[in-house]
Amino acid sequence: MRIATWNVNSITARLPRLLAWLESSGTDVLCLQEAKISEEQFPRDQLRELGYEAAVHATGRWNGVAVLSRVGLADVVKGLPADPGYDGVQEPRAISATCGPVRVWSVYVPNGREVDHPHYAYKLQWFEALRAAVAGDAAGGRPFAVLGDYNVAPSDDDVFDVAAFEGLTHVTPAERAALTALRETGLTDVVPRPLKYDRPYTYWDYRQLAFPKNRGMRIDLVYGNKPFAEAVKDAYVDREERKGKGASDHAPVVVDLTVQAD
Repeated sequence: MRIATWNVNSITARLPRLLAWLESSGTDVLCLQEAKISEEQFPRDQLRELGYEAAVHATGRWNGVAVLSRVGLADVVKGLPADPGYDGVQEPRAISATCGPVRVWSVYVPNGREVDHPHYAYKLQWFEALRAAVAGDAAGGRPFAVLGDYNVAPSDDDVFDVAAFEGLTHVTPAERAALTALRETGLTDVVPRPLKYDRPYTYWDYRQLAFPKNRGMRIDLVYGNKPFAEAVKDAYVDREERKGKGASDHAPVVVDLTVQAD
């Protein structure tokens, strides 16, 4: 069974690439982030032609998450039960579903903006709500994973130059402590192979030739419980999909499991 996560940075802008990648990659379940489209406009028909059902939590221009599956889609939950909301609004940043033998969450963690910004405090509160929401499944006996754009680099080795991030979000002790608390529910960081270079970065800024210079970050993560982690036979960053015209600034992270799709 092949599961992947990908921040596509707009379904509308990336649809031809998304459809081509699904057709060529053999992915059974794909967790999407930054759909930037309403649920009504989501391209269900085009995906259905490729054999995928879609569970979508999206409202329009910003944010938006989805789970695409060709092995079944059940028990869909949109949002976090204790979502703190930002500026009075609960944003579409999390969705979960059961896909064959595996349950997944697709998450798009708040960016945080700046350390002294209210969005940073919201980010930490959102992490706590996520931890509470997944704790039961994380400790359970069914393969389970939380996949998505976490907007945190777990360690200094997960950024191209930690000095370049001094005083900025994505690398602060509080954000990394939130990741640790999430893992302590029973989750393991499934670290992918990079395919090129020595670090499995998943995001490269569009500016300043960051991608060809490999000035990247590993912020798209797969956190799996024990049954999920023990079933992993391979994991890699599909760096090729970050290349060329019209690419997202994130690359897909792909995980192959020994479990059989129902």
